[in-house]
Amino acid sequence: MAIIRNEALHKQVAAAMRQSIAAGEWPPGTQLPTETDLAEKYGVSRPTVRLAVAALRSEGQLDVKQGRGTFVRPAIHGPAGSLDRTVTSRGNTYSTPTDAWFGHAEEPTVYRTRTDAVTAPLLEMDQDELMLGCDRLLTDPTGSGRALHRLLLPMERIEATPLAQQPAATPAQAYATLAAAGHDIAWRERVTARIPQPDEREALKLSEAAVLLVTHRTTYDRATGRPLILEETRLGAETAALTYAIEAQPAEAAEAAR
Repeated sequence: MAIIRNEALHKQVAAAMRQSIAAGEWPPGTQLPTETDLAEKYGVSRPTVRLAVAALRSEGQLDVKQGRGTFVRPAIHGPAGSLDRTVTSRGNTYSTPTDAWFGHAEEPTVYRTRTDAVTAPLLEMDQDELMLGCDRLLTDPTGSGRALHRLLLPMERIEATPLAQQPAATPAQAYATLAAAGHDIAWRERVTARIPQPDEREALKLSEAAVLLVTHRTTYDRATGRPLILEETRLGAETAALTYAIEAQPAEAAEAAR
């Protein structure tokens, strides 16, 4: 490798390795040579090789498998599947395309929590208001996807409903409970993205270069506009896309929703 002055050495090694991957010298799934072999190949020190490998890992080109070595990741050409975010109603019965995911979920964790800087504005509440929370790790029945789901139930909004005693309800069950309590329910959803935390990356089996999609779905009373419950879903953008059915609203309703 010809050394270029005034450019960090590890960046030059990373560029050379990137070129080798692109040229097919190391096909997807191939285990890279050891640090010692790479250092000899490029005429640099092992710490320099280590920095170059770290740079390619951050780009998502390499994966380190504990106790096995470093491997070239398969090329990703968009998400493997999509998560349909629509809701279907039949009277006071509701269903979503992800209902089956809850049948393959781990046991839910129910706990007491309070509104914070993120959840309070979405629920139109003050911070530190009491809520019940229910966390689940969801698995697609086909085995192609995983998601972290959180259901947040503000006590003052659900205390007169069965949700106060049954906070481990699925979203479809929660919608039906709110409708049975006399609410004409509707939904709004916000999607953001961020770098996953280590525990999220491990639970969702994401690569080090993955981006986390975070959806916050607020179920609200259509007549009053008052938020009732909040759902948070977290999933990897490299494995799943979000799809929505969109209907035109009357201008007055669209203005009120802003």
